[in-house]
Amino acid sequence: MSEETGDGSTFGDVLVEMHGLRIEGRSDDIWHEIVHGIDVVLHRGEVLGLIGESGAGKSTIGLAAMGFARDGCRISGGSIMFDGVDLAKASEESLRQLRGSRIAYVAQSAAAAFNPAHKLIDQYCEAPVQHGIMPRAEAESDAIDLYGRLQLPDPESIGFRYPHQVSGGQLQRAMTAMAMACRPDLIVFDEPTTALDVTTQIEVLSAIRGIVRQFNTAAIYITHDLAVVSQMADRIMVLRHGNLIEEGETRGMLEDPQKDYTRDLLAVRTFRKELAEEPDANVPLLRAENIYAAYGKSPVLFDVSMDIHRKRTVAVVGESGSGKSTMARVITGLLVPSQGQVYYDGQPLPRDHRKRSKDEKRRLQMIYQMPDTAINPRQRVNSIIGRPLEFYLGMRGADRDARVRELLEMIELDPAEFFDRFPDELSGGQKQRVCIARALAAEPELIICDEVTSALDQLVAEEILKLLQGLQDELGLAYMFITHDIATVRAVADEIVVMLRGEVVEQGPKEQVLTPPHHEYTELLLSSVPEMDPDWLDNLLDQRSS
Repeated sequence: MSEETGDGSTFGDVLVEMHGLRIEGRSDDIWHEIVHGIDVVLHRGEVLGLIGESGAGKSTIGLAAMGFARDGCRISGGSIMFDGVDLAKASEESLRQLRGSRIAYVAQSAAAAFNPAHKLIDQYCEAPVQHGIMPRAEAESDAIDLYGRLQLPDPESIGFRYPHQVSGGQLQRAMTAMAMACRPDLIVFDEPTTALDVTTQIEVLSAIRGIVRQFNTAAIYITHDLAVVSQMADRIMVLRHGNLIEEGETRGMLEDPQKDYTRDLLAVRTFRKELAEEPDANVPLLRAENIYAAYGKSPVLFDVSMDIHRKRTVAVVGESGSGKSTMARVITGLLVPSQGQVYYDGQPLPRDHRKRSKDEKRRLQMIYQMPDTAINPRQRVNSIIGRPLEFYLGMRGADRDARVRELLEMIELDPAEFFDRFPDELSGGQKQRVCIARALAAEPELIICDEVTSALDQLVAEEILKLLQGLQDELGLAYMFITHDIATVRAVADEIVVMLRGEVVEQGPKEQVLTPPHHEYTELLLSSVPEMDPDWLDNLLDQRSS
């Protein structure tokens, strides 16, 4: 039996049906409900979008569609029917046979999902070979075919690289190929483009949509980005605090949302920093001059120069592999440049971080993209924030603890509630706030923010940007803001540096760079920002192919 949608599309039979799904989480050995009686129906060939802020239950429900509950959670009620089998009651052996073969999962962080010790093609071949779907040689040939369909460069050879030898966008597409290896009936996409630049995101979205349609695969697409989900989903469920807020076909949801919370999601990213004072004509806080750098024998930076002044934010934008994060590694001394020099307050910085003084390290701190992997899961919040206080400032005992509490208040987390928590007891936004507090603990003058909001939902990202701006105003901080998100650039930047293939192609004040006429590549970046229009991706692809 098939079902016809409002736009005339026809889907197959019901594949997944959840009724009264309830999931509990454990905190301090007490179980409390985090998903409250959700109903989900998904047909073959249909893409269902799950949206909502951090902690809404999106990933928890997506994983439940696989009959899985993450550590510290349990499925406590309801049924999860997958093609007639109740996954909530199925044996572990039955679930093991389904997962990877008929149900696949694409994680948000490809870097954390791959085994760094094995080549991409080995990890691709594992599931189809173990499930007896095809022999190794056929699986390798199939991998190369899918790599090509997903527009990966050199599909015949890229699979023989290790995960660290490809860009983030390439790794995300390789994971999508791996999920398709067994031609599953259902794929759960958990924020698969969140960490990607806008140009790479277009390629990945197009590739995912094409391959799902080609194989008539049902999909659950989890995201916090309404503009992205509007390109992918046939139907959207809006979630908050484990409850269903609103559900409907994508086009109708975007044109006429019924609930205030959905309207709030549609209206985020209104924050804009006030225009900063013009930088002093004096020496910039940081100057990078004519930087060339390479990984091994592969050159990655070519004659890159930029200035960062006190109390100002320089946004560095560009696609995956453009050299943004590599430039940050050069500035922090983690990668020694082959040519060029970085100056701090007019003085040359030692190019190798191991030769820098403790005070030189203290003055320049970094906040990383993925808070999950940036903090030690075995340390409590007070230890995470307290470590730089001990290392850089020599604080101990009561003085250290008092300063940790001050820093928690500064990042708007209640010290009484968060001082002794472990990272797994925090939301994504709370973890990123802890990373910000850790950087502030060193009392720096310049903070490099490397995609610090890309893994966060839009409402939480807005809060983090406001927090960072408030700290800049209060403490006089300078920021180097590495991002692929043009909305973030518009919100926080004073100056913009646009990078492509290791070179600076355009730089200047924000108003100048974002006002036409643009450099050709800047125009490409700006035109690749998704809009909340279900036809946007099709129109863009048609425009670029004509």
